[in-house]
Amino acid sequence: MRIILYLGKGGVGKTTVAAATALRSAQLGYKTLVASTDIAHSLADSLDVPLGAAPAQVADNLWAQEISVVADIQSYWGTLQGFVSNMISGQGLNNVMADELSAFPGMDEIVSLLHINKQAKEREFERVIIDAAPTGETIRLLTMPDTFRWYAGHVSKLESAIVMRALKPFAGRLLQGPSEVLEAISNLDAATAELRTTLSDPSVSSYRVVLQPEKMVMREAERAISYLGLFNYPVDSVIINRILPEAAEDSEFYRQRRAIQAKYIELIENNFRPLPLWYAPYYAHEVVGLEALSQLASDCFGGTDPGEIFYRGILQEIVETGDGGYLLRLPLPFVGRDDVRLRKRGDELFITIGNFKREMILPSVLAKRRAGGGRLRDGMLEITFAPGEAEPAAEAT
Repeated sequence: MRIILYLGKGGVGKTTVAAATALRSAQLGYKTLVASTDIAHSLADSLDVPLGAAPAQVADNLWAQEISVVADIQSYWGTLQGFVSNMISGQGLNNVMADELSAFPGMDEIVSLLHINKQAKEREFERVIIDAAPTGETIRLLTMPDTFRWYAGHVSKLESAIVMRALKPFAGRLLQGPSEVLEAISNLDAATAELRTTLSDPSVSSYRVVLQPEKMVMREAERAISYLGLFNYPVDSVIINRILPEAAEDSEFYRQRRAIQAKYIELIENNFRPLPLWYAPYYAHEVVGLEALSQLASDCFGGTDPGEIFYRGILQEIVETGDGGYLLRLPLPFVGRDDVRLRKRGDELFITIGNFKREMILPSVLAKRRAGGGRLRDGMLEITFAPGEAEPAAEAT
């Protein structure tokens, strides 16, 4: 069973690459599902077929769906949402408003993720390819299992008499509800725990960042990989999409655009090591329909099976040191002790190794701290970050 999730900045071609990956996987004989978790679905447009909330077969071995939170809200949240709705409907609110207010924060993300886990658990498909929402929404999506479990744990504690007395009349009314409410919370807690295990298992799940060779897109992709590493989600490759081809007669405009792309392709090749990179061209035609998607899969992945695991290993690891500080560990094999220089500026960390320089975006927990020294140990670069917050203009070398 493989789950492959494509993410990246809006408009970089995630949907197209996800659909092409799924089609190639199906052509190789794997029963494959491609599903969109983006609220603004475009998967049906990419495949050029109508899609709904349930998986529909669109080719041999290939099914597709656009996940609908509305369609599944009752199956995952009916008991809990219904109870809260009934509880607040007598507070001068009509039933419609009560239903709206009873929608828990993060409900849409949890439902989308439970869909993914359902496919993995039931193993109806050998491969599930996810066309995710833009980066920020997807990172929030992937943090929801941890967030929901925190809330679920606190809600469950409402059974204690001490909390009941502290919350007085409102808590008393809340806790007089049916026992199945707390059971529903417990069941959701168990489901999200299982989900978290699936999504962080490198033998099952892989995360791939799609980007274009442009500065803003590249920076957002770096942040995405930093945060995926922070939550221990395994990234296995990067797809550089819409690369301009050489032309027989370039205009000045075209030459400038190619020069800009060449600059950022070089930066991407440096900054995203050791991840494998895949290159997809910019076509003169729209990449819509099975034939065009098959061509994209061939041009991007060649003869390689896109369902393979392309990289195994830690891209970065953040460890608490016990004194309020943190340690950032990065794999840097084959590098001598005297070859590394470090510089931090805001949320950017610059690592210089000989003539090679890597720029990376730090998670917020590290960006606000002063960077201390770095040392090489067993092929890993370890960088210390001191306890407490740094001054706004602080810079460490």
